[in-house]
Amino acid sequence: MSRAHDPLTRSAVRTPDGITTTASVAAGGTGGAPPGQSATFAELLKRVKAEGLLELQPRYYAGKLALNTSLILAGLVAFFALGQSWWQLLVAVWMGFCGGQSSFMWHDAGHKSMFRSRKLADAVGYFHGNFVNGISYGWWVNHHNRHHSHPNHLDMDPDIGRRTVIFDTKQYASRRGSQKFVVRYQSVLFFVLLVQELFKMQRTAIRAITGGETRQPVLEAVVIAARAIIYVGLVFWLLTPVQAVAFILVQQAVQGVYFGMIFAPNHKGMELRDGEEETLDWLERQVLTSRNIRPSLVMDFVYGGLNYQVEHHLFPAMPQRSLRRARELTREYCAERGIRYHEVGFWRSYREVAAHLHAVSAPIRQGSVV
Repeated sequence: MSRAHDPLTRSAVRTPDGITTTASVAAGGTGGAPPGQSATFAELLKRVKAEGLLELQPRYYAGKLALNTSLILAGLVAFFALGQSWWQLLVAVWMGFCGGQSSFMWHDAGHKSMFRSRKLADAVGYFHGNFVNGISYGWWVNHHNRHHSHPNHLDMDPDIGRRTVIFDTKQYASRRGSQKFVVRYQSVLFFVLLVQELFKMQRTAIRAITGGETRQPVLEAVVIAARAIIYVGLVFWLLTPVQAVAFILVQQAVQGVYFGMIFAPNHKGMELRDGEEETLDWLERQVLTSRNIRPSLVMDFVYGGLNYQVEHHLFPAMPQRSLRRARELTREYCAERGIRYHEVGFWRSYREVAAHLHAVSAPIRQGSVV
């Protein structure tokens, strides 16, 4: 088993960038009982429910949907107002940002934290996923649910398997051709290649729909096709051909990087598991594999609440607005039970990801793994 952070050997520390508390059922503690042994998700859940943090907040999400729509409409107004101008590349950057913000809408809808009604959730998901971004919402829900069940498990987490970079040297044997070069220098190339992230997800959407991996293949195909026709048609109708190509490339690249920068700190470099069976219970599975980014109004907006990754994984159906208070309760509970809770600042989160990727690929660069 390969683990980026071993809870059996790390001790609790406080740093200027965040908090790391450590637990393990094998570590010594106070009061005679090893830390973590008496921790139960049911007890933490009881505290969360007592404050009503799992209750839906329809007014909050009505505001979020209105804000997201307003951001997109502002971009469209600028797009039509500028006409044939290279200033349109700034609009492309803005629309890439708006697409990333739109992903939070389909994300929360898919987790039923926005609506409990499947029809309403699907409507939001198909619009923001398929129509706004050209991504298969149906594929994403299935993929993401499996990730939530077994985060950072080398065999059970699909987010681990679909990446070119590796998180354990055992994965290197399956890499071919240019992938081997990427792995050797993955601490840098991982971030560089994020420009392709949106394109890769759109390509996956086509494969999933044509491969029968979605519940509504016809609906999803029609919505994605309509989106492509409208998007490409408007860009080439209003702009010169060169400007149109540049606009599409910039928008795709910016959104791809935004996607990757949102998701990279969540689990990369955290606890890994391997094998045919899950080795951690639900509470430790979610806490030990997740990294929080210290919250602020700016961070909460940029990350759409995913900077509270620990709490989001513990309570996937929790409305985004409740995550801040859930963080306080979860940190208190983890401190009481000696469970490692990892939270760092914005820049440190990416330094940790890069350092982990660099360390994993070191034996390959040194030639000890071929």
